[in-house]
Amino acid sequence: MLQPARTKYRKAFKGKIHGVATRGAELNFGSFGLKAIEPNRVTSKEIEAARVALTRHMKRAGRVWLRIFPNIPVTKKPIEVRMGKGKGGLEYYVFRVKPGRIIFEIDGVDETVAKEAFERAKAKLSIKTKMIKRLGTQ
Repeated sequence: MLQPARTKYRKAFKGKIHGVATRGAELNFGSFGLKAIEPNRVTSKEIEAARVALTRHMKRAGRVWLRIFPNIPVTKKPIEVRMGKGKGGLEYYVFRVKPGRIIFEIDGVDETVAKEAFERAKAKLSIKTKMIKRLGTQ
């Protein structure tokens, strides 16, 4: 699973996701991309499952770029523990995705292969997404 090597603070606030993505909203590397169309938190497990589904369908042809990284820690209190007594322990890491953010980019495969690969990857994510392609790409 993806997680940062070091963080400045061990625990973070829950936070809210406002507005649309201005950074990471355009294709930079590949010809096709998977773009978020709703805001939500995406866990490191979801990202890894989507990446595996993507690469398996592409049969290791082409290239995949991961454009997000889970850097926000999420905590959870153990079950059957009373309220209070501080914040819970670290459970997993998430990335706050804004609408318009590119999640994956791929290149070196046909558009039909890319479309099917993104359909499989999109099923693993907890947000609505759509496939986009670079202008001038067949």
